[in-house]
Amino acid sequence: MSTKPVLWITRKLSAATLRRAAENYQLIVNEADGLHSADEIIAMSHKVDAILPCHSEHFSAAVAGALDARVKIIANHSVGVDHCDLPALKARGIVVTNTPDVLSDATAEIAMLLLLGAARHAVEGDTLVRSGKWDFWSPSFMVGKQVSGQRIGIIGMGRVGQVMAKRARGFDMEVHYFNRRKLPADLEQGAIFHETIEGLLPNADFLSLHCPATAETTGLMNDKTFALMPKGAVLVNSARGALIDEDALIAALESSQLSAAGLDCFVVEPGGNPKFAAFDNIFMLPHIGSATGLTRDAMGFRALDNLDAFFAGQQPKDQL
Repeated sequence: MSTKPVLWITRKLSAATLRRAAENYQLIVNEADGLHSADEIIAMSHKVDAILPCHSEHFSAAVAGALDARVKIIANHSVGVDHCDLPALKARGIVVTNTPDVLSDATAEIAMLLLLGAARHAVEGDTLVRSGKWDFWSPSFMVGKQVSGQRIGIIGMGRVGQVMAKRARGFDMEVHYFNRRKLPADLEQGAIFHETIEGLLPNADFLSLHCPATAETTGLMNDKTFALMPKGAVLVNSARGALIDEDALIAALESSQLSAAGLDCFVVEPGGNPKFAAFDNIFMLPHIGSATGLTRDAMGFRALDNLDAFFAGQQPKDQL
């Protein structure tokens, strides 16, 4: 009988990840590529030693309390762990890990795509050409918001935020940021630190969100905070949907307080907010910030590195 630990992979990961996982684990892979309820997680916990889930699988306090004692580690295929009740899992003696570092470039790429697409009417322009209705041009046609040389505000100057700042500097943007702590000069690279979000927002012609979703940051962007931004500013969110009060975002767009928004994440996922479909100045993507082949392999391998360390009796590098 095999002595390999039994590992449940809740969604189809990259082929390279699955090949490597099969070398050291008895695999149970969810070929259906999605779960219908938390009951499936609880039921499977009786059969496995470890779970490698994605951000879409929610380990609430209730789920954590119902997991079988056989489960010893949850090795997330994500950086964010707001889908995990960490205190509840810790109380059960379950180790939780994530996959930092490896998706910063890919996510910052998407953030810059959202910024450019929102600023330069990508949705409206694509629809116009694709529908065959482009039959007019003049100097006043589809005039967008200049990106080069403008001010960008970044909330959350961690790994992704720092890469976004680097990309923004390539457009000669003036970088302003809010972070829990001021970065050392070698990491700031000339970015201007603000001690409060309220101090940052008036300097953000473009605002890019790169902070985790927590009790403190849920609804961070709302009627009051939108009002602090320059008239006609652009909002970009490639972090977590919960950071934005979506009704307040709609109101800010309708009043022209914001000229556009670029969103890769939403309060409700999958699906998004159906109200947003009426706005051609909202450029939307289906939460694909880390969706490149290189990054998916790197995320899978990082999760497996954590599992391998755990079952070798070592502390995983990314244990939370």
